[in-house]
Formats: sequence, C-alpha cells, structure tokens
Amino acid sequence: MDLATLIGLIGGAASIIIAMVLGGSIMTYYDTTSVFIVIGGSTFVVLMKFTLSQFFSATKIAGKAFMFKTDEPEDLIAKIVEMADAARKGGFLALEEMDIQNSFMQKGIDLLVDGHDAEVVRNAMQKDIALTDERHVKGAGVFKAFGEVSPAMGMIGTLIGLVAMLSNMDDPKSIGPAMAVALLTTLYGAVLANMLFFPIADKLALRREQEKLNRRLIMDGVLAIQDGQNPRVIDGYLKNYLNESKRAFDLDGE
Repeated sequence: MDLATLIGLIGGAASIIIAMVLGGSIMTYYDTTSVFIVIGGSTFVVLMKFTLSQFFSATKIAGKAFMFKTDEPEDLIAKIVEMADAARKGGFLALEEMDIQNSFMQKGIDLLVDGHDAEVVRNAMQKDIALTDERHVKGAGVFKAFGEVSPAMGMIGTLIGLVAMLSNMDDPKSIGPAMAVALLTTLYGAVLANMLFFPIADKLALRREQEKLNRRLIMDGVLAIQDGQNPRVIDGYLKNYLNESKRAFDLDGE
C-alpha cells in the first residue's frame, strides 16, 4: 500500500468535505444533473480517445498508484552480484538453481542459460522494457485525459446552467436550480481533475520511471554476468544507478 497516495487522497477529500460541512448542509453541494454532465460526459469523451482495451486496462494500471511494491535497487544489485559469483564458480547453468523473485530478471537469466549471445539478450530485454513502458504510458494517459476533459465538461455544464437560467428569468423558482448546475459542474470538474485524475496520472508516471530504472539496472547486470565480469566490478558499476547519498553510504560501509 502506498501510504502517500492514500493519505493524500483521504486528506484532500476530507478538507473539501469539512469545508462543505462548515459552509452548511453537505447536500447543498450535490446535484444529479451536474454529476451526470461531468462524470458521464467525461467518461464518454475519454472513451473516444482510446480503444476499449486501453480504457478498461487503465483501471488495473491505476491500482499501481495505491498498491505497488517495487524492488529496491540495492536488493537487485545484491542479487545480481550473488548470481555473478555463482556463474563464475559454476557457469551459467548454476543460475538455474537460483531463487529469483523478479520476473524480468528471471527472463534475462533464462536467456543466458539458453546460450543466446549478448546482442540477442540485449535486444530481447530492451524490447520488453519498451513495450512495458508503452503500456504504462497509455494507462497513465487515460487518467491524464480525464484530468483534461473533466474541467472542460464542468465548463460546458456551467454554460448549460447559465442558458437555462437566462431563458427562465421570468420564473424566479427556476433560477436557483439552474445556477446550481452552472456552479456545481465547474466545482466537480475542478475537484476530480486536480484531486483525483492528475495526481493518479502523476503517480503512475513516477512508478513507470522507477520500474524502467530497475529494468535497465537488471539488463546491465545480466549482460555483465554474461560478459564474465568480476562480481565486485559489477557491484561498483551498478551502484551508479543509486542516488549519490545511498551510493556514498554503501561505499563507506564496505
């Protein structure tokens, strides 16, 4: 569970709800027409921008904003160094006995064990990285599109409400509901875009970069193992992927 995402979402929603309660009845801020315009309209407009599979797969990808456990680069480096040591002592076949939890790392090791040359291993792993990254970009793109469309739908709802209000100026009772639609659609669009859709898209982009970095680290480690480099050399080389503060700390601790 990503506590930052959860705390941010709950805290942001609580702030808005508390403000509504302090301003009067919370039901004052609910309007069915406004909900239909913003949520329904945004959903259909975004659907036009993507294929059905891309649209519905975004829901699964969105889970990474809340439930996502990535491998720490330090742990990946330690595992690669362990495998490099095993390969130097027992050859690539010794790697078949290793317990590898990371599926991408396992794929790279399988390519080594099968005897493929470095170019084939590099191309296969780079292709995997590129395709995975492309899927994640499209998933985050759905939420970015929602963030762009929902305020626009809110503005459309505002215009609808204003037209309804101005066309019924002779009926004072109709002015209030029309004005509510005009204002609440803008509110709904702004809240959904800035408190839900854009934050999820940004968090997914962060996850994508973290995963891409880890996969590049793994690819370089696998290729270094295939090249027969010394485990200590591999360790020092891969630590370039760490933040400078962590890198300095690790070197001091050796």
